[in-house]
Amino acid sequence: MSDHPLDRVFECVARRTQAFREGQIDPQSRTHRMLKAGRGKIAQKVGEEAVEVVIEAVGGKKRPLIEESADLLYFLTLMWAERGIDPEKIWAELDARLGLPEPEERARRKP
Repeated sequence: MSDHPLDRVFECVARRTQAFREGQIDPQSRTHRMLKAGRGKIAQKVGEEAVEVVIEAVGGKKRPLIEESADLLYFLTLMWAERGIDPEKIWAELDARLGLPEPEERARRKP
């Protein structure tokens, strides 16, 4: 894992997810509450945060957009950790897409 802030956030969330599974996390923590609520609630929260990012994107002020973007990234990393997805897989997917012309990249993703 790199020293990139998003990788560090994922590492922290992954540790907390493991601690949750082992019953060794503070039940008052946001991570505990979300994991206890389950995958559907985590996915719902990702959607809510995405909507808030969109709202702030058109709102004009940068600080709220930064804050909501950070929330969205936290919940994305929580969803990845809960599903057992290593961010390196996502980075590899992004890297694979970067080298393709846009029409080829879009066609590659179609089922």
